[in-house]
Amino acid sequence: MKIITTIDELRDQMRGQLRTAFVPTMGNLHEGHLSLMRLARKHGDPVVASIFVNRLQFGPNEDFDKYPRTFQADVEKLEKEGVYVLFAPTEKDLYPEPQEYRVQPPDTLGNTLEGEFRPGFFGGVCTVVTKLFSCVQPRVAVFGKKDYQQLMIVRNMARQFAMPTEIIGAETFRAEDGLALSSRNMYLSPEERAEAPALYQGLNFVANEIRGGHLDIFSVEREAMAQLSARGWKPDYISVRKRIDLQPPSAGDLAQGTPLVVLAAAKLGTTRLIDNLEI
Repeated sequence: MKIITTIDELRDQMRGQLRTAFVPTMGNLHEGHLSLMRLARKHGDPVVASIFVNRLQFGPNEDFDKYPRTFQADVEKLEKEGVYVLFAPTEKDLYPEPQEYRVQPPDTLGNTLEGEFRPGFFGGVCTVVTKLFSCVQPRVAVFGKKDYQQLMIVRNMARQFAMPTEIIGAETFRAEDGLALSSRNMYLSPEERAEAPALYQGLNFVANEIRGGHLDIFSVEREAMAQLSARGWKPDYISVRKRIDLQPPSAGDLAQGTPLVVLAAAKLGTTRLIDNLEI
């Protein structure tokens, strides 16, 4: 595996590659990330991964400085997966001058759910993804469904800008107890880690209520949040949305059986976890 830090070197290395499959990450790789690499290999060749902790998507009071960085361990994992190139730029490599041009998603999708609680987050994501796509020039790119809203925004962005990159969504990789794997899970204490699967249990409660015909969605959402709060969590949201656009479903949508997804974000101690479940 070649480790490349500069855009010019990356372009030289990738010249003539027409079937590149790309997996962008922020490092601290776990089995969920590695499953993305395996899925990428099924859709293209060679596989290129990136590791870059993108300052643009962190708010002023978020965990940019303490975000886990485990570069050498990440390199060893990617080598075992047969990744062809790891693009690991520094901030100066990727942003040699202040990134004054930004890509912003529409308010209807970018300022709801995660966008409401993390202002500017999706603008930072769209900007860095656009720049990484420009550098790597992939035919396909793989993103995890755990970040459901992010996947939708990136997919819509690629379509509207006619980017020559197909966006592939990978199913959420879970621990045996149901917890979605995330780099931020390492912030959890042993006691919090034992409690953390309650978030997924809350999603299943909502899904089962709706499948059982309970269509007063607001009351179901409120009950699920109350259950988490009673266990010591601080939920930001548990929300049922239409899969197609992440807007709240109408009574007509529910009557017609419109495909839904329930999304959640909540703090356990000082760690904020997100998850979702398609219904």
